[in-house]
Amino acid sequence: MTEAEPGPRERTFIEHARRRQIVAAAIDTIAEVGFAKASLARIAERVGASKGVISYHFAGKEDLIRQVVIEIIEDSRAYIVPRVSAESTGPARLRAYIESNLAFMREHRNAMVAILDIARHGGVMADGRQRVDGRDAGIAVRLLEEELERLQRAGELRRDFDPGVMAVVIRGAIDLVPYRLVRDPDLDIDHYAKEITTIFDLATRVVPGDVAPDATSPT
Repeated sequence: MTEAEPGPRERTFIEHARRRQIVAAAIDTIAEVGFAKASLARIAERVGASKGVISYHFAGKEDLIRQVVIEIIEDSRAYIVPRVSAESTGPARLRAYIESNLAFMREHRNAMVAILDIARHGGVMADGRQRVDGRDAGIAVRLLEEELERLQRAGELRRDFDPGVMAVVIRGAIDLVPYRLVRDPDLDIDHYAKEITTIFDLATRVVPGDVAPDATSPT
């Protein structure tokens, strides 16, 4: 009987913290000098460590950049989902969705600039796989469409708009912000959020006489 192969070693708390530090340095470096110039040596210099320290935690630049993308996406979800879930009405949930997306972008400007530059110039890895999966945007639209449909059925949003079209337009207004941040670092995201939140509230709110599609008429 042979002994089982040992599984992957679990990382310690310190190793997890060090990886997060390196990822943060990679984000700031890419935002400052661009993906092409963000070498491991530059990133290590920002961390205040040797290039070998990065090589200990990551199997090269591709592995590090892939983790950058993963952490930005996971951090955004961890920021947005609780804020939307805390709201109980349709208009409030939609407002929280828009505001929290844009607040995350405001608080993580470098992450937005970095992931945009990765998608533009470093989106494809040497093995042909995508670092920034275009399906993520499609999933975001689909999930928003499903939520809009649910709120329509509940009678909390106006029933006669197309939820698929509305989801595309809302996501388009949100996803435009990283591009604007590249051109205008001083973009007033709070003002932008206030304006588009008002626009989509007016576009989706229940109007007098509107009835939920599954509502029954009084006898």
